[in-house]
Amino acid sequence: MYNDVIKKSRNNMEKAIEALKKDLTRVRTGRASTALLDEVRVDYYGTPTPLSQVGTLAVPEPRLITIQPWEKNLLPAIEKAILKSDLGLNPSSDGVLVRIVIPPLTEERRKEMVKAVRKMGEETKVAIRNNRRDANDGFKKLQKDKEISEDEQKRGEKEVQDLTDQFVKKVDEVVVVKEKEIMEI
Repeated sequence: MYNDVIKKSRNNMEKAIEALKKDLTRVRTGRASTALLDEVRVDYYGTPTPLSQVGTLAVPEPRLITIQPWEKNLLPAIEKAILKSDLGLNPSSDGVLVRIVIPPLTEERRKEMVKAVRKMGEETKVAIRNNRRDANDGFKKLQKDKEISEDEQKRGEKEVQDLTDQFVKKVDEVVVVKEKEIMEI
C-alpha cells in the first residue's frame, strides 16, 4: 500500500510534466513547426479530421510550413480551417500546396508568450502540489486504518515532498528552455 501511493504519485507527476511539454509544443515561437497545427481540424466530408490525416505536413524552411493535401479539392477546406484556428497564420495556396509563412514575432508578442508559458508552468506546479496533497491524504488514511505506522506515514510524506520538489524543478527547467526558444530572434 505504501509503495502504491508513492508509485501513483510519481506517475501522476510524470503525466503532468508530459502534458506541459505537449502544451508547450503548441506555443508559437519564431520557427515553423508542424506541432503548431496539431489541433487544427479540417472538414473532411462532414467530419472534423486532424490536418495531419488529410495531407502531408512539412517544414522545408525555418519559417515555412507546407501542406500537400491528398485530395486537391481539400485545399479550400484546409485554408479555411487554418484561418479559423485562431493561430494568427495566413495560409496561401497555389493549387497544389498550402504554404504558411510563419511571421517573425514582435518583442511585445514574445513577452506575452513568455507570460503564457510561465502561467502554464505554474498550472503544472499546482497540479503537482495537488498530487502531493492527495498522496499525503493517502498516507494519513493508511495510518488511520492502522495499515502503516506513524513513522512510515512521516517517511512517506517526506518522500512525496522530495518527489514534488524534484518535479517542480523539472517544470522550471522545461519553462526556461521554452522561454529561451521564444525570445530567440
